[in-house]
Amino acid sequence: MAGGYCVLNEVYDTIVDRLRRKPETSYTARLASMGTPMVARKVGEESVEVVVEALAGDAERLAEEAADLLYHLLVLLAMVGVEPSKVEEVMRGRMR
Repeated sequence: MAGGYCVLNEVYDTIVDRLRRKPETSYTARLASMGTPMVARKVGEESVEVVVEALAGDAERLAEEAADLLYHLLVLLAMVGVEPSKVEEVMRGRMR
C-alpha cells in the first residue's frame, strides 16, 4: 500500500528517533553506536537464523527471527539514510 500505514514505517520512525535522541536505555542507540559494519554483521547473523528456522520448520520461531531480521535491517537502513519508501519503490518497480 503505497504511502499507507505499515508497522515497518512506524518501527523505522521510532528507530530514527532513537538514533537522533540516543537515549541511554535504547538498544537501538547502543547498536548504532557500534557502527555500520557491526550492524551489517548483525543483519547477516539474523539472516542465518531465519534460514535455520525455515529449514527446521518452526513457523513460530521463524516469525520471531524474521521480526529480528526486519528490525536490524531497518536500523541499518536508517543509519545510511534509506527510507522504507525507497525500498518499496524498488520492489514495486520489480513487480512489472
